[in-house]
Amino acid sequence: VHDNSANLSPCSTQSTDSSMSTSPTVPTTPDPPSPSPTATPDLPSPSPVAAPPEELLGRGQRRKTQSVTLRNYVTNNAQTQLLNKSGAKTLYPIANYVSSGRFSVPHRAYLAAIVDNVEPKSFKVAYENKRWRYVMRHEVDALEENETWILEDLPPGKRAIGSKWVYKIKYNSDGTIERYKARLVALGNKQIEGEDYGETFAPVAKMGTIRLFLKVAAGNQWPVYQMDVHNAFLHGDLDEEVYMKPPPGFYPDDEKKVCRLRKSIYGLKQAPRCWFQKLSTSLRDYGFQQTHADYSLFTFDKNGVHIRMLIYVDDMILTGNNESALQAFKDYLSSCFKMKDLGTLKFFLGIEVSRNKSGLSQPEKVRFRHHL
Repeated sequence: VHDNSANLSPCSTQSTDSSMSTSPTVPTTPDPPSPSPTATPDLPSPSPVAAPPEELLGRGQRRKTQSVTLRNYVTNNAQTQLLNKSGAKTLYPIANYVSSGRFSVPHRAYLAAIVDNVEPKSFKVAYENKRWRYVMRHEVDALEENETWILEDLPPGKRAIGSKWVYKIKYNSDGTIERYKARLVALGNKQIEGEDYGETFAPVAKMGTIRLFLKVAAGNQWPVYQMDVHNAFLHGDLDEEVYMKPPPGFYPDDEKKVCRLRKSIYGLKQAPRCWFQKLSTSLRDYGFQQTHADYSLFTFDKNGVHIRMLIYVDDMILTGNNESALQAFKDYLSSCFKMKDLGTLKFFLGIEVSRNKSGLSQPEKVRFRHHL
C-alpha cells in the first residue's frame, strides 16, 4: 500500500481520518483556504499632463482645413503655404484656397470691374472714393443752386429731421455704366403727419397705359422720344415748414444752423405730390389736358397737332404727329425745368424697346433677362 497522504489537501486528510475513526467527533468549521496570489498585469504609470504654454491659453487651436464648398470651384488650388498666413483680418479668406491663375486677362479685367463698381452702403465707405466724393459735391451744388434750403437757427419747439446719402450706379441697356449718382434724401420716416406733411398721393403711369401709348405711336408711325428731369423732386414747392439737419460731410460754419427746406427734397413724404403738381401746372399752361382714365397721361390737340405725353415720376415719353411741334414742346419743358433729352425711346422702366418697319418690339433676350 502506497502512502498518498502527501498528495492530499487538508480537507481530504480530515475526511479520511474521520471515516477511519469509530468514535463520533464534533464537526468543526475548517479554516478557509488562503487565496492564492493572482498575477496582475504590469500597467504603465500615468504620465504628467503638460500644461499648454502661457501664450497659447485662450486661443483656439482648431485645425484649418479647406471648406467642402470650395470643391465646386473649377480653378486650381492655391499654394498651401498661404494657409498659415498671419495678420490677415479675414480668418479664412477664399484667396488662400482658390486661385485665379488660370483666368484669362480679359476675364480678370471683367472681375476687377465688377468688384470696383460696387454701390457703397454708407457715407464713410463712399467718402474714401474720389469718384463718389465728386458726385456728392455735385449734388450739393445743385441743391444750393436750386435754392432748396436756407440756413437758419432752429426755432423753439421745432425739430430737424436727419438726412443721408444714397448711392446708385446707372447702367445703359447694354450693361455699360452710364453714370454714378449720389442722392441726398431726407429721413421722411421721422416726419409727423399733420405737422410736417399732409397729402402724399401722386399718380404714376399704369403698365396698360404704357402698352396703349406705344401701340398708338406704332400704329400711326409716330416717333417716340424720351426725356428725363434732373433732380425732379427739387422743383416742387413745399408748403409746410420743415427743417433738416445739414447733409453728412457738408457742415456750415455755424454748427447751430439747420436747413429750412424751401422746396421738396427726395425722401420727404410729400415730395412726389409736390413735383407732380408743379409739372401738371406747367403742362396745363401749355395747353395740355389730363385724362381721367390715367392722370399720368396728358394730351394736346390743337390746329391739327396731336401730342401725347406719359409721365412716370421723373421719366417722360412723348409722341406726336408733328416733328416741329414736338421740338417746340421740348424747348418749353427745358425752359421750365432742367431737362435731359434722351432721344428716341430705347429703354424705359427696365424695358428695352427696339423699332423697325413693322413697329415697336421688346427683344426676347431682354424680356428674358428682365423676368429673371
